[in-house]
Amino acid sequence: MDVKVKIGQRIKELRENATLSQKDLSYSSDLDRSYIASVENGQRNISIVNIEKIANALGVTLKDFFNDGEFSK
Repeated sequence: MDVKVKIGQRIKELRENATLSQKDLSYSSDLDRSYIASVENGQRNISIVNIEKIANALGVTLKDFFNDGEFSK
């Protein structure tokens, strides 16, 4: 599976677990809602800076963000 898709799925999983909408996450991370949607759909090559912004907005560390079975393959 493409890494962009894996990252997008992880963001969506964490966002839904936090019961946040894309709009809520975009506001908390200071990123555009359409950008969040395209990342979740695996259509964007997201930078590590933006991954950190999203992780912070979701209340997880980068270690926890990548601590998922999909990233250990």
